Amino acid sequence: MGSESTMNDEEVFPEGEGPAPVIPDVWRVALRPHEDVRGRFVESFHQERFAAESGRLMTVRQVNYSVSRRGVVRGVHYFAGPGGQTKYVTCVSGEVLDVAVDLRVGSPTYGRWESVRMDASRPRAVHVPVGLGHAFVALSEEAVMLYLCDSPYVPGLERTVHPLDPELALPWSGDLAPTLSERDHAAPSLAEARADGLLPSHPS
Repeated sequence: MGSESTMNDEEVFPEGEGPAPVIPDVWRVALRPHEDVRGRFVESFHQERFAAESGRLMTVRQVNYSVSRRGVVRGVHYFAGPGGQTKYVTCVSGEVLDVAVDLRVGSPTYGRWESVRMDASRPRAVHVPVGLGHAFVALSEEAVMLYLCDSPYVPGLERTVHPLDPELALPWSGDLAPTLSERDHAAPSLAEARADGLLPSHPS
């Protein structure tokens, strides 16, 4: 499956804000850094402005960050039912390739993905609703990802699909040896997760 977009030196989907071209439920945000002799200041999230531009209410109830070494792949993580987390993610240090995957059975974009290269020098964010999977790979020696979540994390509700599933064909670089957690390494493929009834349904 995968995306019809093609990778270039910069990113998979083009610069800009708004709904992503392949999966419109993914919302892109171009952050605007303010730089001076001291360095850089970035407003990573503004609730009212985001709601006005996207039409989406994002109430932040939990904030997380992860630190990953080069080649670490986190994901594909998702929530299938009530209690899941919508995520607003951005890279605040280093560089990553960030991926959102439509895992909703019945969706017209089921099994397809959006991907964007994120780095601290060109800050941007992606809003990933419940029902979509999220993953990234660290491209720099160390990368820090910030996650704003609309609900607290409930252990046991988060599920995972294998990030190296050839059916998904996610755009990981062949130059990197991927490092996965034990849970992600043991995750089912997309087809296995669907056959076992683990995937979310697309709202009709």
